[in-house]
Amino acid sequence: MVLLALPHGGDAPVSSSAPPAATPASRPSTVAPVGRSTQAGAPAPSADATAASPTEPAAQSALGPHGEGVAGDRAIQEALEVAWPADLAARDERQLLAAGRELLRADATGIGRWQWPTVFGDQGQAIAPAYSRFRIQAAIARKDGGPHRAVVHLVWAGADRGGTYTDGRITDLHFTRTTTKKGVSTWTPRPRT
Repeated sequence: MVLLALPHGGDAPVSSSAPPAATPASRPSTVAPVGRSTQAGAPAPSADATAASPTEPAAQSALGPHGEGVAGDRAIQEALEVAWPADLAARDERQLLAAGRELLRADATGIGRWQWPTVFGDQGQAIAPAYSRFRIQAAIARKDGGPHRAVVHLVWAGADRGGTYTDGRITDLHFTRTTTKKGVSTWTPRPRT
């Protein structure tokens, strides 16, 4: 997304000609590549961004500022989809997204850990939830080096035990497809290394 900046003050000339062209293609962007930082939406530093005059068009981050809440989630989702184009069958992607969301929720909050005994081990132990006010902001599922391997990229928000609420947390969960003798395939989470 490119926003055009207008000069401050009321004496800007009004023109009936065509609007000026947006940012030239050779100009560096101030948008950080998604997945390249630990905080989603953190703009990459750009020497050109601070040198722009108020009358020049200025490129703005497509992602909202941290703490924007649910209003910024759509921009994060769109940025993920642009950064990593879909490469899985729609059915596989839906299954992986559902499994990835459930697994992350179980890991972060303790809710539903019983569904993942191979991931969380002994269910007889008491669990102190690590996060509250948990929310998944965006998620995509993509191939991970082969047709039977996939990764679910999740961006999420939550309050830790100390009460600090942080959004833009990033988690990647890796899955492997297994197929039964009857031809039914399922996605199984791979152990964390």
